[in-house]
Amino acid sequence: MRLLLSIVALISTTVCAPVQPIQTLDFSSYGLSQRADPSLTNYLGVFFLGDKPSVYLYLSNGNNAISLKALNKGNPVINPTKGTQGVRDPSIIAGGGAEAGKKWYIIGTDLNIGKTTWDASQRTGSRGIFVWESSDLVNWTNERLVPVEDATAGMVWAPAAIWDPSKSQYAVFWASKFYAASDSKHTGTPSAIRIRTAYTSDFKTFSTPKDYVNYSPTNIIDIDVLPLGNNAYARFLKDESAKTVFTEVSTTGLFGTWTRPGGSKAIIEKGVEGPASYWDNQVDGKAHLLLDFYGSDGYHPYNSADVRGGKWSASDRSAFPKNLRHGSVLPVTDAQGKALNAKWPA
Repeated sequence: MRLLLSIVALISTTVCAPVQPIQTLDFSSYGLSQRADPSLTNYLGVFFLGDKPSVYLYLSNGNNAISLKALNKGNPVINPTKGTQGVRDPSIIAGGGAEAGKKWYIIGTDLNIGKTTWDASQRTGSRGIFVWESSDLVNWTNERLVPVEDATAGMVWAPAAIWDPSKSQYAVFWASKFYAASDSKHTGTPSAIRIRTAYTSDFKTFSTPKDYVNYSPTNIIDIDVLPLGNNAYARFLKDESAKTVFTEVSTTGLFGTWTRPGGSKAIIEKGVEGPASYWDNQVDGKAHLLLDFYGSDGYHPYNSADVRGGKWSASDRSAFPKNLRHGSVLPVTDAQGKALNAKWPA
């Protein structure tokens, strides 16, 4: 209603050319996910720290999207006990549908690289996803390791998820490569790494997975999806073959037609991985993107006022911690921020 009144006011004050402002502003693409939200006053980040495969929580300093402080005095909040007893690439997912505002999930890769090698972890690695859940963002329980791929998969890496209102379920994504069914020990040549997807209502049972992004022979290992509103989405992918992160946009849903702003060679940055995107709490249409400089000092923040156009620029990193690795960020309320500070003091 407030948006409608704003449009009416805009038209009434533009006497000479009443139609032009509406054409310029393109309200058809102005979805709820792009609006600033005064009820959100902090940002909660979940990360791992290089050779420390546990979940670390970070909270913003006030409502600054790129200024974070370590919670729990810099100690991990979640230490996995199942699988390899190591978790990488944690992603925090807000509940959708009946779980909205009542449930949150953290999912991650089951991989402790200190106990294996990079080659072995891709040939005979874990085929499951780590899951923890919470009803308050403070206490994380019900650890489980849920298999999602069959024996032909070499690994399941970097899971991410998003609530899909068209299905009233969570769409889950991860990266896998595959071996021939006859190659039970996975000693042969695998497929290219591709992004896979499945649906779930509870992160306990998953639908049969299928390919989501298969750009063979290019290897794609990381994905993050940002809702743009009105059934439009941006997704961010790592080209493992070229070691770059690029973006694609769909205006026809998660399984619609995806295009690459700027053309087939356009990238956001090189030498990076683990894209993590989130909207700004205070500025309409402003988004943030973290890119992990895995060969250097971890995440650097980027920002955009034109996500659809794929236009990103580096942000001021002076207040952003160094050495944070592939994770995700969730905007939270003042009450949630205070509860996190009380439970896990900085």
